[in-house]
Parts: sequence; C-alpha cells; structure tokens
Amino acid sequence: MKKLFGTDGMRGEAGAFPLDEQTIKIVGSSLARQFWEKLNRQPRFVTGRDTRESGAWIEKAFHAGALAEKAHCESAEVITTPGVAFLTKKFDFDAGIVISASHNPFEDNGIKIFSPSGQKVDGETEREIEKNIFQISDSRFQIPDFVFEVDNGNAEKYQTAYLDYLAGEFQNLSLENFKMVIDCANGAASSLAPRLFKRFGAEIITTNCSPTGRNINENCGSLHIENLQEQVEKENADFGVAFDGDADRSLFVDEKGNLVDGDAVLWIMAQHLTAQGKLRNKTVIATVMSNIGLELALKSKNINLNRTAVGDKYVLEELLKTGSAVGGEQSGHIIFPEKSLVGDGMLTALLLLEAVKSNGKTLSEMTEGFTRYPQILVNVKVREKQPFEDVFEIAEASKQLESELGASGRLLLRYSGTENLARVMIEGKNQSDIESQANRLAEVIRRNLG
Repeated sequence: MKKLFGTDGMRGEAGAFPLDEQTIKIVGSSLARQFWEKLNRQPRFVTGRDTRESGAWIEKAFHAGALAEKAHCESAEVITTPGVAFLTKKFDFDAGIVISASHNPFEDNGIKIFSPSGQKVDGETEREIEKNIFQISDSRFQIPDFVFEVDNGNAEKYQTAYLDYLAGEFQNLSLENFKMVIDCANGAASSLAPRLFKRFGAEIITTNCSPTGRNINENCGSLHIENLQEQVEKENADFGVAFDGDADRSLFVDEKGNLVDGDAVLWIMAQHLTAQGKLRNKTVIATVMSNIGLELALKSKNINLNRTAVGDKYVLEELLKTGSAVGGEQSGHIIFPEKSLVGDGMLTALLLLEAVKSNGKTLSEMTEGFTRYPQILVNVKVREKQPFEDVFEIAEASKQLESELGASGRLLLRYSGTENLARVMIEGKNQSDIESQANRLAEVIRRNLG
C-alpha cells in the first residue's frame, strides 16, 4: 500500500489524487469512523485553512466525509496551522485539521491532523486512512452527495481566542515607538498578524497581506526574505518579520537589513532563557542543517547543541525526549514546548521581541557572538545509493576531510530522498578551502558510484 502521509501530513496538487474531492471525503469519513470507535461517542473536529483558492472546497469535502459518519465539524476559516492546534485543545475538539501546503505554490494543498496535545495524530491513524483510501470500491466509502453548509459560525470567535491567547502570554511587552514591517506571504497570517502586533502599540507596516487565492508565497514571505530586507531599510524600521503560507515559521530582519534566520533565533533565545534560568539541560535542539557557527557559539557559552534529522517532527521528538526548552530549524521553524508543541511564527516573533526589549538592545546587537560559517553544497549523480561507509575510498576520503576540518568545520554527506544524488555539504572558516574540499570528495564519490 502506497504511503500518502509524510512527516508533514498529506500534500500534493489540489484536485489530483490524493487531494481530489472523493479522496478527501474518505479522509473525513475514515477519521470520523476511527474516532467513533476510540471514543464511543460523537467526535468533534475543527478545521482551518490558509488562503489558497482550493482551501474552501477541500474543507467542504472533508466536512462532507466526516458528517456522513455523523461527526460534529466546525470551521475556523482562514487561520494559521498553530492556531488550529491551539483551538483543538482550547475548545475540546478531538482533532484539528489544517488544510494548507505551507510554503508550496498555490496550486498545491495538503491536510495535517492534530490531536489535542498539539502533536500530529499517530501513525496508526494515518495508516488506517491510507488503507481506507485504497478501499475506494468498498461501499462503506461511497459517500453520497448531500446539501449542507460548512459550520463557520464561530470562526471569528475562534480567531479572536487565538489572538487573545498569544497576547495574554506577553502582558508586559510594550512596542510603543517601535516600527516593524510584517510580510504575511499573502497567507494565513494576513489578517491575524497585523491585529496581533497592533495590540502591543507597535507602528505596523504590512506587506503581502492581500491574498487572492493564487498569490500565497509568490515572491514574498519567508521564501523571499530579500523583499523584507529592502523594505526594512527603506522604512528605517526596527524589526522585520516574514511568515510562510501557514505561519508556522518565521524569519526576521534586523534594523540594518540583515537576515536573522532560525539559527540566529536559537542563539538569541538560548542566551535569553539561560539568563532567566529556563534553559533546561543547557541544551538546544537543532537539525543537521543548522550551521556549525551556531554550535560553536553555543559551545562558547557552555550550551550543548543536539542535532536531529531534518524536520520539525524530529525536533519535537528530541525536545520531548530530553525535556529541553527550545529547538528548531534554520528555516525558521522554532518550537518552545512549554508554550506549544507546534512551531508558531507569531509566537516566535513575540518571544524574540520580548528578548530584544527586555535586554534593551537592538535585534542586530542580540545576534552578536554568532558567526555564520561559509557553506558549500555539491550534488553528485550516482547510479546507486550504496552506504558511504561501505565504499572504502569514500569512507577514507571522508575521514581525512573531517580531520582537516577539525572542530571548526563540518561535513554532512547524505543521499537525496527523491533523486539519485549524493549531497556533499561542508562548512568551514574559509570559502575557497571548503569548495576545494567538497569538490575533492565529490570526485571520489563520482569515481566510485557515478
């Protein structure tokens, strides 16, 4: 049976399998059926979506499938991914369903399912949905058409409750005489983020907050941070923040127009939490993609960096396993488990602003001590994905290179998950040196596996 759910839910082109209307109805039906069996009562679901033009019909198809199994369904309409996770717990829903493809172009969409804990539903539930999808010929999953309206009567109440929660966590934060630029990627944060930050007295300049259904992530938001950098400089602003389509992550720009990515945010928050006595285990969680500059900066403060595979799922698993206070990805997906088990771009922005204001410094001053090391990535076409350690010449060349890099450099050697490519990533102090080293190792791989 083909796997349809990945680490970030089910995603693909809207209208094509598995995001066609009939399949989405089966997703709703299967989820409702499973929850009836687990709970022995009517399950309660809340849905929310980003601004893609396909979002409304996908949401309605899900509701149709769930209602066919007599579930209770409500819609929070356009809201962020972490907003849906919050509502699921706050209003006693049994599951929260996000209809979004995050940073993907508007033609795509996706479905993520959250439990009240804020974690994605277990793999067993997803596997059962997949099984039911491929049982489409089974009469149980032939969902008849019926006339109904999506229940969105509480949407404004739910959106306001989410903003009230975020604002309530920062009652002592004042942004008077503080100018910030907000880029909402024409996505889920477009109406919410301006409302939130105005509550703190900030002067707000908004950009890309006019969704059309087709312009989400288009030359804007966290994928195109250069636009925000230009605007922060042009407006002489103190701070800039860019969200992705579903606002579960954010990147920042300091008052000088410099990028402050997820690594820099982890550096700032690690120091801030340490000063408050809240950095449990003196440990920060990041992925293998985080720059070695972060690792060395944290080490200088006697803070450990634990690395995981790429993906917020793995960051969260390690955070919960180690009981650590903060973790995240270079891409701006930051998780603070005490606040939420879901990455939340607006929450991250508020925590960063709180750190900046309480220290009486600018954002650029808060990043001091962290130096991003040069990085090179070389892709090598291979005929087969043989374990590198099993190829003597590659293993020896890798060992030699790591010896050359020492403690001030890093080699990451891995295969692409989707193509026959070996990826050689090296970080080090000198760009020309690491380029030479990467090409040298790439040639060894080419000779043996190309």
